[in-house]
Amino acid sequence: MRAAGRGTAVHIGGCQLAARPRKPISREEARRALTDGGRRACEICRPDSEPGILD
Repeated sequence: MRAAGRGTAVHIGGCQLAARPRKPISREEARRALTDGGRRACEICRPDSEPGILD
């Protein structure tokens, strides 16, 4: 998973919509960013569809 600066979307690693520069993050960091960190999931690559993130 990847995230750019604060307040941006979380993307799956190969997503072409991810802004540059990218910052690789762990699956756990992505899960926290999407659930508690106020970041949104990219509507194209849908990192929130990973098991354990969507309820």
